[in-house]
Order: sequence, then structure tokens, then C-alpha cells
Amino acid sequence: QDNKYVLVITDYLSKYVIAKAMPNNSATTAAQFIVEEVILKYGVPKKLITDQGTHFKNELMDAITSLMGCKHVFATTYHPQTNGQVERFNATFYPQLAKLHDENVNHYDEYLPACIFAYNSGQHGTTGYSPFQLMFAREPVLPFDQPTSGITLAKPGDYWAQITQLMKIYKISNIISQQQLSKQRYDKQRADPTYHPGDLVFIKQLGKRPKFGELYSGP
Repeated sequence: QDNKYVLVITDYLSKYVIAKAMPNNSATTAAQFIVEEVILKYGVPKKLITDQGTHFKNELMDAITSLMGCKHVFATTYHPQTNGQVERFNATFYPQLAKLHDENVNHYDEYLPACIFAYNSGQHGTTGYSPFQLMFAREPVLPFDQPTSGITLAKPGDYWAQITQLMKIYKISNIISQQQLSKQRYDKQRADPTYHPGDLVFIKQLGKRPKFGELYSGP
């Protein structure tokens, strides 16, 4: 179908993934994706973190995010960890598509919805729940599930325990994210050290060492 690109958005809290195959990566295509597939279906996000590609960094995107009241933040160049949620999904997503992809026929986009559904339906290692469950407060009904004659409702206490656990995960994730941002700001202001033959330096000890052993050796 002449789709050469895949636009991916991951919800920071639930890890829920929204993705769609696109014929190009123009500013109009990216803006249309965010409006139609994200905002009009799930509401306006408080913050949008993207890379610094021209399809995201343009006047059209600025106008949309400003009009919607969404804070647009750009990931640091050459530092994919800033947008780690999407990067981690991509590491899982591409191998799955590669297994289904026909080398002779470029129709990967036909398998994309199934791969996204499988990812959103699987239990996430960080949260302990599937992204689908955290997004919609219920487990998905899978194609091979047996139909049931009754309805089982969760107890209010179950939801409270789930929300409490989710908030703990959110706080931990937010702390890690802030630590990474602080390190980036520090590294920007810190000049790279220059070494010359004969300089005395400390060497970091890698591998196993005593619990209270020295981190560095030398000079």
C-alpha cells in the first residue's frame, strides 16, 4: 500500500501504544495522525515528547499543540533514552514485523494492527498489567477466548489496589526520568576532559568487587 513509515505514540503511564503505517513523514501527515488517532480518540495529552524531525518540529505542529493546550517537548538529539518508551517498543516491534514480513512482497503494514494489539494485550514487565487493561480498566477479549455465560465484576478494592500500585510505578518512573534529564543538563555544561600521555588518572573498576571495595584504582 506504499506505506513507508510507521508513526508510533506510547502513553507514558499505561505503556499503551498507538501506531499507524503512513506513506510519508510530512508535517501534515504527522499532525493528522496526532489529531485523528490520539486527540479525537483519547483526549489531549498534557505533554507530547517527540524527536526533532521536521515532521514534528514545524509551525503546524506548534499551532496544534498550542491550540490544544499540550506542552510539546523535543527529545535530545542523539540521545534516544529521552524518548525511551517508544525506543523500547521499537526494539520489540521490529523483530515481530520481521518474522511476518515477506521478502518478496512489502506488505508489513497488513500485520501492523495485529502486532500492536498483541503488544497492548501482553503483560508489561514494569507495571505488571497489560497496557490495554490500564487504558480501559478491563482485560481485552481475545479472538480465541471461550465465550462465558456469566459476568464477573471486579471488587472496588481490586481497582483501588491496582491504582495504588500504578501510582507507585508512576512515581518511580518519574524519578528515573527526572534523573536522566538532570544528567543531560549537567553533561551539556560539562566540558569533555582532555588527556595527554603521562597524565595520572583514576580507572573505574568493572566487574565483581567487594561490596565496600574501591570504585576506582590509581593513580
